[in-house]
Amino acid sequence: MDMKMGLFQQQTLKLTMTQELSQAITLLQYSAQELQEFLDNKLLENPLLSLEHPSQVTYEPMFRQNKKRTTQARNKDAAYWLEQIGEETTSIETDLLSQLKVHELTKQQESILLQLIHNLDGNGYLRIDIEEVAETNGISSLEVEECLKELQQLEPYGIAARNLQECLLIQARLDGSNELAEMILEHHFFPFVEKKWKGIAKHLGVSMQQIQGVFDYVQELNPRPGAHYSLDRPAYIVPDVVVENRGGRLVVGDYDGNSPRLNADKTYLKKLKESKDQNLNRYWQEKWQEYQWLSKGIQHRKETILNVMGKIAEKQTQCFLTGMNELKPMTMKEIADELGIHESTVSRAVKEKYVQTPFGTFEMREFFSSSLQSTMDEEISGKNARSALEKMISKEDKQKPLSDQELSARLRAEQGIVLSRRTVAKYRDQLGLPSSSKRKRYE
Repeated sequence: MDMKMGLFQQQTLKLTMTQELSQAITLLQYSAQELQEFLDNKLLENPLLSLEHPSQVTYEPMFRQNKKRTTQARNKDAAYWLEQIGEETTSIETDLLSQLKVHELTKQQESILLQLIHNLDGNGYLRIDIEEVAETNGISSLEVEECLKELQQLEPYGIAARNLQECLLIQARLDGSNELAEMILEHHFFPFVEKKWKGIAKHLGVSMQQIQGVFDYVQELNPRPGAHYSLDRPAYIVPDVVVENRGGRLVVGDYDGNSPRLNADKTYLKKLKESKDQNLNRYWQEKWQEYQWLSKGIQHRKETILNVMGKIAEKQTQCFLTGMNELKPMTMKEIADELGIHESTVSRAVKEKYVQTPFGTFEMREFFSSSLQSTMDEEISGKNARSALEKMISKEDKQKPLSDQELSARLRAEQGIVLSRRTVAKYRDQLGLPSSSKRKRYE
């Protein structure tokens, strides 16, 4: 081996990611909200930038054909936005304190109750130990318990419980119409929720039908009594693209008014041209270049999302015309190969992006599904298999629910969908459906 030291010239070929390419990739994977936050931050850094926010956003398809909107349509938009304004609700603290005003309380009791109220979580559960409250106020735990019982008598019933069992038991006791439910919730809660009812029935000397009645009764109770007071405003999904059915022909367009428009401030541009200060000119040139990169990145993001959605609509035409039940197996690699781009680009383009279709608004990722084995010639998607499984469980005899093995056999025999028992169990868990033993009803 030649180990001589010296200077040698060698030619190599390698890929280097430029700042512009890196920024384009980052912009592509942003959701609409993340893009807005990113641009808002850029406004603080670059005085050249100005952002034109959309004047209004509706759920109606609006394509770039400069349609004249009628007065009726504009009124409809205004009414829709009025419906989106969140209802102002009373806070849980205000409501509970107003109910306590009619009670005769000492200053110390008021202080303890206030401390307990301030330690309720968003679901209305107490998130502080009684011993901690007692130690803080220099009183016994028994005195705090008395205050807690006073608080638990207030509406909404079940408030200030320390766990789910106590929450449901408080409601059952205040209702007073089902003694068996009170007894089961207090002494047999865990086997009851696990549907191990035979032991409960034998111990209490009641029938399985009576316990089924208790189960139905408990289903009507509120496990989250404080959720009504949540101050979080509802989040409205605004689609990135729209697919419209026009007489059997699918038209794909961007959601006009969704994305903010990035502009360059003309005042600063004029200063850039007139200034003779080299340092200042260099600064303005850097900011101007950043503006150009951002503009190109945003335009590239829009075009990529539209191209990907256009190809999805092309391959899933029947799905967009009739509904998600007609979804065919399709992978991101198929879309990437047909568009001549990398699979990761497709993944970024559909990440947290939404499409408005004639039958609802969906995340773009939902249109991708792997192919499953079928006894018929046509392919079956995973989404269709889950839909078929859910429908079969909904129609089963609830007194004799189907096991996962039986569901697997029936799906194969009746619909030609080949799923193993383990796959059935996995899909059932994804659908939030319990096992056969927990779906059984005793009428």
